[in-house]
Amino acid sequence: MADNKSVKRAKSMRFFRETKSELKKVSWPTKEQLFRNTVVILAFVIITTIILSLLDLGFEKLLSLIVK
Repeated sequence: MADNKSVKRAKSMRFFRETKSELKKVSWPTKEQLFRNTVVILAFVIITTIILSLLDLGFEKLLSLIVK
């Protein structure tokens, strides 16, 4: 049974070493890129929210006219 634990531990350690190695290869964005991308995403979310809200309001009015 002790052998099974040591095998699992060795596999776990190998996984974490490989993960650390792969993370070193990642090209992380600069603070400026991160900020710019965040602003773009927030603007997209806000614009999409406005468009969907207007569509929802329009369909609600249309449906209320049809039902009456």
